[in-house]
Amino acid sequence: MNLYGPLDYSGAPPVTGAWREGDHPGERKFLTVTDVELESGFIFDEVTVAYETWGTLNESRDNAVYICHALTGDSHVTGPAGPGHKTAGWWDELVGPGAPIDTDQWFVVCANVLGGCQGTTGPASLGPDGRPWGGQFPTVTIADMVAVEVAVSDALGIDTWALMLGPSLGGMRVLEWMVAFPERVHSGLVLGSTPAVSADQIATHAAQIAAIHADPNFRGGNFYDQESGSGPHIGMGVARRIAHLTYRSETELDLRFGREVQEGEDPWVGGRFAVESYLDHHADKLARRFDANTYVLLTRAMSLFDVGRGRGGVAQALSQVKAPLTVVGIDSDRLFPLRLQELIVEATPGAEDLHIVHSPYGHDGFLVEGDQVGNFVRQALSRVRH
Repeated sequence: MNLYGPLDYSGAPPVTGAWREGDHPGERKFLTVTDVELESGFIFDEVTVAYETWGTLNESRDNAVYICHALTGDSHVTGPAGPGHKTAGWWDELVGPGAPIDTDQWFVVCANVLGGCQGTTGPASLGPDGRPWGGQFPTVTIADMVAVEVAVSDALGIDTWALMLGPSLGGMRVLEWMVAFPERVHSGLVLGSTPAVSADQIATHAAQIAAIHADPNFRGGNFYDQESGSGPHIGMGVARRIAHLTYRSETELDLRFGREVQEGEDPWVGGRFAVESYLDHHADKLARRFDANTYVLLTRAMSLFDVGRGRGGVAQALSQVKAPLTVVGIDSDRLFPLRLQELIVEATPGAEDLHIVHSPYGHDGFLVEGDQVGNFVRQALSRVRH
């Protein structure tokens, strides 16, 4: 079903507060994008966008690389935890001097998406009434995120990206960019993603969202005025447990934990198995750093994603992509299995054969298998079309 009708990117939103040449690499910066109209018709008067850069943009402005982060990622691709960054860079091995994306050669940009909770306008941001948006934040689509990224590109004075790459949710945005703005992306890399989210993935997403909605502290998304620590942390933790099982493989969990019990506990008398403790750890970790409304919003945006919507279907949309596209799948990925990346390769003239990361870690292989991913990134950079 065509949710909102054909996509229309005419009239890119204006921006203010462009980057400064003297900024420190990896230092979070901010832009303000004005008059942002979403696919739903909702209009933001202003959107603040948090972004980071590494390297130097050359005089011809043709050495820019854009990284699209995944669901719970953000603009902090590389660098230590510190002020403004609750965690270290999520793709630390890939970006930096001498790294696969060598910042002595490339100018790298990553921005937190619209609806995020790491500096970009999202549900926790103040709305027009001076209170957090909360449950009143409008539905956001992948195309809406890309429209804001286009405005950020314009603000940085970057007409074309030498390479645009991203895993999972980030890969969806790469495809949207390459279909909607083919002249602005000279090479792409999609890793562990899909051209259209399947019924199985929508169902998994729905279970996660239902877990958050069921938490009595969710309050329809309007929980920011509650006492500290009384947000929907339990529901968020359940959602993360469900998600994490799709991020890892059955093989890895069995080999890593088997039927081992957590040290000092006995499952026969209310204790936990080791794998339960592992899930509890990741649930607590995410609930402490990520906004529940943003999690719902971005998960829903993934469910809505279909690059062929309003374009005659997936095959028709991807047939318009002539730029080089490197498509990478993970052989143990049970969230976005290889058949979905094969669909991209089959439909896209600019794609080569499907490239495969061999890993026992499932979908999270894009975070774990740095050497393999780095080799495919180097390959994608070698295909940059000037």
